[in-house]
Amino acid sequence: MSIVIPAHNEARVIGRLLDGLLREARPGEFDVVVVANGCTDDTAAVAGAYDVRVLATPVPSKREALRLGDEAARGYPRLYVDADIELTTAGARALAAALTTPTGPDPNAPHTTTPDGPRAGAPGGVLAAAPERELALGGRPWRVRAYYAIWTRLPHVRAGLFGRGVIAVTEAGNARIRALPPAMADDLAASLAFSPDERVIVPGARAVIQTPRTVADLMRRRVRAATSVGELEQTQATAGDRTGPRDLLAIVAARPSLLAAAVVFALVAVVARRRAARAIRAGDFTTWLRDESSRT
Repeated sequence: MSIVIPAHNEARVIGRLLDGLLREARPGEFDVVVVANGCTDDTAAVAGAYDVRVLATPVPSKREALRLGDEAARGYPRLYVDADIELTTAGARALAAALTTPTGPDPNAPHTTTPDGPRAGAPGGVLAAAPERELALGGRPWRVRAYYAIWTRLPHVRAGLFGRGVIAVTEAGNARIRALPPAMADDLAASLAFSPDERVIVPGARAVIQTPRTVADLMRRRVRAATSVGELEQTQATAGDRTGPRDLLAIVAARPSLLAAAVVFALVAVVARRRAARAIRAGDFTTWLRDESSRT
């Protein structure tokens, strides 16, 4: 398989990803391409210390980095991996198995659903796969933990490929996402490009996602997310499910102890959408509000 890693000023964290990804890999098993895009730090040098190929471009663009990585990549399945997450060798193998075995890694597995979405093993033409999320929440403020306590329970979050830091595709799946128009929310757009029968969440793969360490950084993430959803809604009939009061009520009804968390979630969502509205009206879909706290 080929693994494409776009990296913009990720010197502090890319070694963590590559350590876990390559620790148990056999020589030549993974074709890893790191694309250092618009970096002003030592991202390329840090990545160059590993058994990977490093490309560099002065253009600070994730989409351009993905394009360059695609051109250089040699094989399928193809994994697109964010530089700030953690993924193990076994996790990468499990994602590949879900795409190379006709019915997933276990042909005898029933068509079931995990807490994170459809289970690998569902019959049909699977074109895209993603790992389960493992959110790093230790030491985070209560309001950050409260937000994610709700976010991780939303049905469209549990079933979608987005927000996991990894998307794996077959050659046909790759052709589909490469045909998509440019979008800030590239992972959401990719998720929406596949029907539920064409995508799977693989229980044998887990991506560790670093969450914001401050409420201000959480807001930066959510404003960026709201802006990117607004961009997709201008070009697609349905850009994805919007969280509404009914979703929050259903979560609280199932678990009343989450009432305070639901209030925090609602407040963050409202503020983020209001701030994003200015960027949407101005057509500003290039300003990338980055959470630096999760990269410490």
